[in-house]
Amino acid sequence: MRDSYREQLDDVLADLVHMAQVVSSAVRSATTALLEADIHLAEQVISEDERIDAKQAEIEGRAFSLLARQAPVAGELRTIVATLRMVTELERMGDLAAHIAKIARLRYPETAVPETLRPNFVRMGDVAEKMVITAGQTLNDRNIQSAQELRARDVEMDELRRTQFRLMLSDDWEYGVEAAVDVALLGRYYERIADHAASMGRRIIYVVTGQLPEDQI
Repeated sequence: MRDSYREQLDDVLADLVHMAQVVSSAVRSATTALLEADIHLAEQVISEDERIDAKQAEIEGRAFSLLARQAPVAGELRTIVATLRMVTELERMGDLAAHIAKIARLRYPETAVPETLRPNFVRMGDVAEKMVITAGQTLNDRNIQSAQELRARDVEMDELRRTQFRLMLSDDWEYGVEAAVDVALLGRYYERIADHAASMGRRIIYVVTGQLPEDQI
């Protein structure tokens, strides 16, 4: 019975890792749609969000079932509780990727990103995508060092966001209010993706060590 339970828990974790891969792909596609004004790719990301939501509900249901039927303790209990939190983090990242795609769709055939900020958003998209990938890989191999490295990338994302505000508030800003609103929203979406990925890293550390990092909220 316990062997079957352990296999079911492993299956849930494997699906969580796969969900992270799907979300990282959505973030990459949303960034491409944003920077290239690719309406078809934007629509794909928006549609994919529904499948991510459905996957979240499925994984959550299986985790609750294991929690109710098996009465896990110690490390297994930590794993299931962390899974319930991480699947929500991934679902929210999928939502944020869809929000980015929706702004790309709204401004089509123009791009929502002013040329001055294009390098900033290229880097933001790259950092966000790699953070989601790292979070999934860290969950798969339980690598504490990789989980800790997510914090450094989160700090970089915060600095990219501050750079955006410095540009928007400077006297040289020439793109108007609408573009400023788009940039503010888009920057926030990427920042939140990074926050969720970093939160996953902290939860993985908790699963492996049994202790929350000092900066855990």
